[in-house]
Amino acid sequence: QVQLVESGGGLVQPGGSLRLSCAASGFSLGYYSIGWVRQAPGKEREGVLCISSRDSTTMKGRFTISRDNAKNTVYLQMSRLKPEDTAVYYCAAAHGCGSSPVYDYWGQGTQVTVSS
Repeated sequence: QVQLVESGGGLVQPGGSLRLSCAASGFSLGYYSIGWVRQAPGKEREGVLCISSRDSTTMKGRFTISRDNAKNTVYLQMSRLKPEDTAVYYCAAAHGCGSSPVYDYWGQGTQVTVSS
């Protein structure tokens, strides 16, 4: 019943942009902080960015998270992508953002490949 589903991944050339979507069902994203986490092959999971339940948009470097509570969806906009950005990207719901958020719910992930 409780579900997060990522979409929008794919193959993109270095320097390109990509927008990932995270659609929730069974609960309201508006009550949660939402983090994007990625995992590259052979590496541990790495937090990309997290947005507070208070905010509609947050930015850090080449990454921007926005939320549309009416659609129960959050987005990760990625710009000037690099090969090292290649990873499976997950969205996850928590009760706050910090250096190590504790996530209640996770999506299944979507693959992002940055390659020429």
